[in-house]
Amino acid sequence: MTATTTAPIAATPVRAQGTPSTRLRAWATRAPLLPALVFMIAVTQLPFVATLVISFFDWNALYPKARHFTGLDNYRQVLTDADLRHSVWTTVLLTVTVVLVSLVLGLLLALLLDRRFKGRGVVRTLLIAPFLVVPVAAALLWKHVLYNPEYGLFNGLLHYVGGPQPDWISSTPLMAVEASLVWQWTPFMMLILLAGLQSRDHQQIEAARVDGASDWQIFRHLTLPHLRRYLELGALLGSIYIVQNFDAVFTITSGGLGTANLPYTVYQSFYQAHENGLASAAGVLVVIGSIVIATFALRVVSSLFREEVSRA
Repeated sequence: MTATTTAPIAATPVRAQGTPSTRLRAWATRAPLLPALVFMIAVTQLPFVATLVISFFDWNALYPKARHFTGLDNYRQVLTDADLRHSVWTTVLLTVTVVLVSLVLGLLLALLLDRRFKGRGVVRTLLIAPFLVVPVAAALLWKHVLYNPEYGLFNGLLHYVGGPQPDWISSTPLMAVEASLVWQWTPFMMLILLAGLQSRDHQQIEAARVDGASDWQIFRHLTLPHLRRYLELGALLGSIYIVQNFDAVFTITSGGLGTANLPYTVYQSFYQAHENGLASAAGVLVVIGSIVIATFALRVVSSLFREEVSRA
């Protein structure tokens, strides 16, 4: 019995992961992004870190040498001061009202634009226009063109029919701010919900019509469940902006008559009272609230992408 010998098979060289050449190629791919990353850190993160540090100090700009470390006292004052608590409540009320009304109106307009009719493109362009107006310009438009008690459009229409001539900003200050924000944010909600309507399964809708379902039943059992994530996305993105809104409050009411929200209170504390530490603490709370809302928004966006990928 003779033993057979087999020639050893030459092993092909396999480049291990993580070799210097692989790491160099990865750095070469990421290198063009480094200037943008450095710029973002310098513009956003470093000022926030400085604001966070200042929020732990009792620091009045008029007496810079008297500043001293106070720990969490500024945050305690923000949460316990009556005026600051009122500004937090105003921020919540303003955000909830504007988001809900904008969503309802945006849904109605999206349902209208989802139908085919002559001139739909022109109507869609006109409805999107308010969202493209600069926020300060939109607030000035509402304050002077619409709300002015002497030459405003609202009082002009009331005068034409023999109605009263109210001072809209003085009589309903918070509603005046809310109306301008609803006018500006309804087109945004409309676009998101219109995209959701156009992504529906039309074969399923046609099958429901064949089975005898009415328009209301189709909307309630098919359209509305499909739009749930789009409604959540619109609500979250709108809330991120309106929580931080400053333009409308500053331009229309200057924070008076109980309309001062938290961003305007930060402005008052910093630029008028010169309380750098207190203003920084309030600003940090606004950022934390925005981050919490943005986290939920990102989850909704990622779930929408996952649904689209699985559907494809």
